[in-house]
Amino acid sequence: MATGRKIIVVDDAAALAIAAADRVLARIGSDPGRIAICLTGGSSPTQLYEVLGKPPYQSRIPWDRVHWFIGDDRFVAVSDPLNNMNIARQIFLDRCAPAANIHPIDTQAHSPDEAAALYQRLLLEFYGADRLDPARPLFDLVLLGVGPDGHVASLFPGYPAIEVTDRWVVGVPEAHVAPFVPRVSLTLPALASCREMLFLTAGSGKRPILTRVLGGEDLPANRAHSRDGETVWLCDRAALPENFRA
Repeated sequence: MATGRKIIVVDDAAALAIAAADRVLARIGSDPGRIAICLTGGSSPTQLYEVLGKPPYQSRIPWDRVHWFIGDDRFVAVSDPLNNMNIARQIFLDRCAPAANIHPIDTQAHSPDEAAALYQRLLLEFYGADRLDPARPLFDLVLLGVGPDGHVASLFPGYPAIEVTDRWVVGVPEAHVAPFVPRVSLTLPALASCREMLFLTAGSGKRPILTRVLGGEDLPANRAHSRDGETVWLCDRAALPENFRA
């Protein structure tokens, strides 16, 4: 279950995007070397991606030393509107980041399992080892949203993928929520290997699941946390349960 969770409350979705962008810049600025950021899909990060791709944030990111990965993706064509990395690329990555620094999941592979194996190999090569060292996280920052059923990335409650600990990436043959397409997802150990895990939660539509999460229910969202770094939930007021107290 989530440990050491920090909750930060902002006024609305616009303020959340700015607060998240500030945390991205702070995390990049904390290390003068190579930076690895794991992006998330869905609707939660789109305003953040728009902020990162425009002044003043665009000019403050050292694009040549930041590498961009994705926590999960739908097993659809690269150009499909449902493709998570395609959304991020269209909003800001293709305009701002060197092509060699963008690392999508190969959804053109033969199957989700093959795509998972290929992405794991890519991560292993980038990391330079086949075992995750607590003293050297895989990612500097992992961005996550939370689904209406409490899933994170494509790790759904009750599905076998949530229990996988011996792989970094897995194929998910079917989704628990729409769109009902196969997925490829990083596992909890891979997501946990980060200096900061940052959840983005905005809008009244997130209030029911956030109520369950903060109530301590056994959900993937409560099992996802940074192993040795910070776990931060950035929420706007509309998403908070009515009885929430800071």
